[in-house]
Amino acid sequence: MGNLCFSRDLIGLEDEKMASNWKRIMWRFMECATTPLIADFFPVLDGLGLDFQGKKKEAGKCMKKMFEMWGELIRQRREEGENKNYGDFLDFMRKNGLLDVQILYMLLEILPAGSGTLISTIEWAMAELIKNKDSMKKLQKELQDHDILNSNSITESQISQLPFLNACIKETLRLHPPIAFLPHRAQSTCEVMSYTIPKNSLVFVNLWAIGHDPNIWEDPLLFRPERFLTSRLDFKGQDYEFLPFGGGRRMCPGLPFANKEVHLILAALVGCFDWSLPDDGVGFELDMNEKYAVPLQKEKPLLIVPP
Repeated sequence: MGNLCFSRDLIGLEDEKMASNWKRIMWRFMECATTPLIADFFPVLDGLGLDFQGKKKEAGKCMKKMFEMWGELIRQRREEGENKNYGDFLDFMRKNGLLDVQILYMLLEILPAGSGTLISTIEWAMAELIKNKDSMKKLQKELQDHDILNSNSITESQISQLPFLNACIKETLRLHPPIAFLPHRAQSTCEVMSYTIPKNSLVFVNLWAIGHDPNIWEDPLLFRPERFLTSRLDFKGQDYEFLPFGGGRRMCPGLPFANKEVHLILAALVGCFDWSLPDDGVGFELDMNEKYAVPLQKEKPLLIVPP
C-alpha cells in the first residue's frame, strides 16, 4: 500500500524507525476507531458529546500523528515539483488539484484499512497452512505444476490458473473474516424477523457467525479449501452465506486490489520458501486464538521461519 500511494515502503527495512512508528500508530488507530462505543448502543448519550471511553480522543491523536507523517511525504513531493513522475496515487491526486488536506483524508480512507486487512488475511492464511500440512503440500504442488516454484515469481495473469490457491484464500476469509461484525445503519424504521428496527439504529451483520454456521457449512471449524473447488461461491456480495467484503453499494471498494494482492503475496510466500515453526515446532505451539479487532487478528502473532 505504501508503494501504491507513495512509491516507497512504509514498513520496509530502509527506515526502521518510520516502519515501527507507522505500524504502531496504524494498529492503535484501527483499534480505537473500531472499538464499540457506549453511545453507539444508547444514542441518547451521543448528543451529550461525551467520550466516556476516551477512544475518540485517542483516535484523534493517532490521526494527527499519521497526518504529520504523511504530510512530510507530501511536502517532499511538492518540493520536487514536476521534475519526477512517480505515477503513484499521490501523483494522481496532486495532478487532479487536490489540496493537501483532501489528500490526507483520502489516505486515511485507504492506508489503515487496506494495510491492516491485507496483513491480517495473509497471516491467518499462513497459520492455517502451517497447521494443515496436507493443504500446504497441495498448494505447493499446484504452484510447482505452474512453474512458480522454479521461477520464484507469479504474475497477475496466473491467478486464474491456480484454483487451490483461490480456495485457500476463500477458506481463510470464511474462518477469519477481516471484519467480524459488518456495521450498517437503518435508513428507515423497518421490521425484520418480527423485530422492529428503529430508524438510524446500528445493525451488525455477524460475518464470523455466518462463516461458522453448521447449517450452512459442513464441518465449519475445519480448514478445508476443497469445499470451494466444487462451489461457485464468490466474495463479490452476491452470496449471502459468504460476505467477507460486504455487499451492495457499501461493499469494500478495495476488493479488486485486495483480492489480487492476497493471491500474489501468498503464492510468493508459499512458492519461494518452505516455512515451519521455529526448531521444527519443538517447544512451540501454534496458537490459533483470535483477538477481536478490525481487522480480526491472531491473539499471538504468527512466528514461522524458512529453512
